[in-house]
Amino acid sequence: MNNLHLTVETKIPDDQIAMFHRLYEATFGPLRTKTLVKQVLEHDEFRAEMVDPRVDKHVVWNDAGEPIGLTTLTKHLDTISWISPEYLTARFPEHAARDAIYYVGITLVAPSARQGPAFRAMIESVVQVLVADRAAVGWDICSYNSTRPWFTDRVLTMLGTANLEVSVEDSLIFYGAWFTGDGATKGG
Repeated sequence: MNNLHLTVETKIPDDQIAMFHRLYEATFGPLRTKTLVKQVLEHDEFRAEMVDPRVDKHVVWNDAGEPIGLTTLTKHLDTISWISPEYLTARFPEHAARDAIYYVGITLVAPSARQGPAFRAMIESVVQVLVADRAAVGWDICSYNSTRPWFTDRVLTMLGTANLEVSVEDSLIFYGAWFTGDGATKGG
């Protein structure tokens, strides 16, 4: 992994949460102005996910012992507040019966390490879990990232080595309108 190593953590120690939150903010913070939907967890929400042992954290560390990549994976669907566990259970009943439905919550790589092997290492680690469990998995990507061919193509290329089917399960479109008459400010 080019002087990187990957661990799977069930709980991030309290004294490391600030370091992980800085990484999270550096990566997800810019999305605050790129997408209408809230893409950035509040500090307390982020901390709750980092200390929840039901959420596995696939972490890539650099030689200095700093996290440069993070992917969260859980089969405890109630830990993901923005999804419908009932949908996934109805959509994948055989997987639900085996407790083999997962959700990928956060995937990020430090801006300075995006061209390196960290992303691939995390995805391969997660895929190993999913293949071993013959799982169904959900994840979400905001339209800002989804419309970047380098991002979606890279994910699908890595998943292409596994025996799987991929489909868009849902989408939500947000609209904006601005009124320009009578001296109102014109929209963006």
